[in-house]
Amino acid sequence: MILAGVFAGVLFLGLILGDWLYFLRLTPDAGRYGCGVARSQDRFPAKSLARLQERCDVNGALSLPHGIVRYYPDLQQIALRPQFHLFSMSFRTAWPLKGMIHLSSDDQAFHVLCIKRIPWSSAIITLLWFLLVSLGTTAFMVTYVAQGGFSSLSGILMGVGILGIGLLVLAFGIVTVVFSYRLENSRLTKVYEELREVVEREGARTQIG
Repeated sequence: MILAGVFAGVLFLGLILGDWLYFLRLTPDAGRYGCGVARSQDRFPAKSLARLQERCDVNGALSLPHGIVRYYPDLQQIALRPQFHLFSMSFRTAWPLKGMIHLSSDDQAFHVLCIKRIPWSSAIITLLWFLLVSLGTTAFMVTYVAQGGFSSLSGILMGVGILGIGLLVLAFGIVTVVFSYRLENSRLTKVYEELREVVEREGARTQIG
């Protein structure tokens, strides 16, 4: 029984590690992997991406001060993510963000749709945690009321106290997720702004040339 539990724990950790390692890759398939949490739209100068391709290496990768991008001109896609080392000592949250930019062109500009994603394991575990806390608190309160827990003053105080603890745990979880998203989003936004600076600079050179 203990061996089965250890095996299940190792398998669970392995699935999470595999999920994160695949999430961090910048191949076209891996770039679309993950749970979409937000999207934004923008425009790039029409001729700037041709110069951007020249700045990338043979694999289409371009290192930026705070991250890395990978350009796939045939697919009209750009994958980007902040600098991220799985076992680094720098502070990271359990909800890392990356972006996949989808491009569509007209005569004057490239229309940009950036989809932001987090690992599936982070999304699923977060959802399960919120469900566990909320359903557990609700089930306890229903059972407590059915057993006459509110029939006395001390019972009322105990029930209100337990309900308050459950709500505090939920509130703490919400604050943690919101804070983490804003932190990771600021990191991804920084990389996007650096990419945009490169694109606009290359676009300006194209016009001058």
